[in-house]
Amino acid sequence: MLHVLAVLAAALLFGTTGTSQALGPDGTTPLSIGVMRMVIGGTGLALLAFVLARRHRIRLPVDAPARPRPSFRPLSLMVLTGFCLALYQPLFFLGTARNGVAVGTVVALGSAPILAGLLEWGLTRRVPGGVWMLATGLATIGVVMLGFGGEAGTTGGTDPLGILGSVGAGASFAVIANAQRRLLDSGWDPFTVVGAMGASSAALSALVLPFVDVSWLTTTAGLIMALWLGLATISIAYVLFTWGLNGLTAATAATLTLGEPLTASILGIAVLGERLSVLAILGLAVLAFGLALLAWGSRSPRDPKPFAVEA
Repeated sequence: MLHVLAVLAAALLFGTTGTSQALGPDGTTPLSIGVMRMVIGGTGLALLAFVLARRHRIRLPVDAPARPRPSFRPLSLMVLTGFCLALYQPLFFLGTARNGVAVGTVVALGSAPILAGLLEWGLTRRVPGGVWMLATGLATIGVVMLGFGGEAGTTGGTDPLGILGSVGAGASFAVIANAQRRLLDSGWDPFTVVGAMGASSAALSALVLPFVDVSWLTTTAGLIMALWLGLATISIAYVLFTWGLNGLTAATAATLTLGEPLTASILGIAVLGERLSVLAILGLAVLAFGLALLAWGSRSPRDPKPFAVEA
C-alpha cells in the first residue's frame, strides 16, 4: 500500500504544474518553462537520487544480492528514460497549444495508462488483470468527462498534429514506466534508475537552453516558479514515482498518475477560482472512484519478475 501512496503523492505533485504556471510571471513560454523545469528538476533529481542510492547500498545486509554491473543495455534504458522525460514537455505543450488545455491534457493523460498497459503486455505477454482494466476504464472515462465538461460552447474540431503530440506525450510516459520497471526487475535499485533518468534529461535539456528566453528567471515570482516546478514536480515527484513503481506494475503506476488531473482540477477551483460544469464534477467523482478501486486492488504485492532477466 505504501507504493500506491508514493505514486499518488507523485501524481499530486505533478498536478500542481498548471497552477504554478498560471501564478507565474508574464513573459514566459511553455518551451522556456519546460526547459528550465528539466534542467533544474533533472539535476536535482540526479543529486537526490544518487545520495539516496548510496545510503541504500550502505544499509543493505552483507548477504544481499550483488548490484548488477553496468553494461550497454541497462545504461541505454536509463538514457532512454531521460530522453523520454525531456521529450514529454514539448509534445505535451504541442497538444495543448493546438487543441487547448482540456483536450490536450485529456488525450495525453488518458492515453498514458492504456499505452503503458499495452506495452507491458507486449513485453511480458501477460494480460493486465480485471481490476486494472475496470479501474483504468473508469479513470479514463472520468478524465474525459473532466476535460470536456468545461468546454461547453467551444467550436471547431481537433487538430491532428496536436492529437499526435498529446498521444506522443502519453507514449513517452508509458515508455518511462516500462523501461524503469525492466531495470528494477533486473536488480537495479530505484534510486539509481531515477537518478540516471534525471541526469540524462537535464543534460539533453541544457543543450536547448541557449535558444530560449529565460529572462523571467531573474524575477522573484519566476525563480520561485522554476524551483517549485523543477524540485517539487520533477526531483521529488519522480523519486516517489520510481520508488512506488518498485512494488507495482508499470500499467498500475501509470493509471495511478491519473490523480494528476484530479489534483489540478481541485487546485483550479480552490486557488484559481475556476468553476466546473456538472459533467466535470461527475468526471471527478468517476476518476476518484477508479483510482480508489485500483488502490484497493493493488494491496497485494506484485509478481516480482514479470520480465525475463537477460545477462
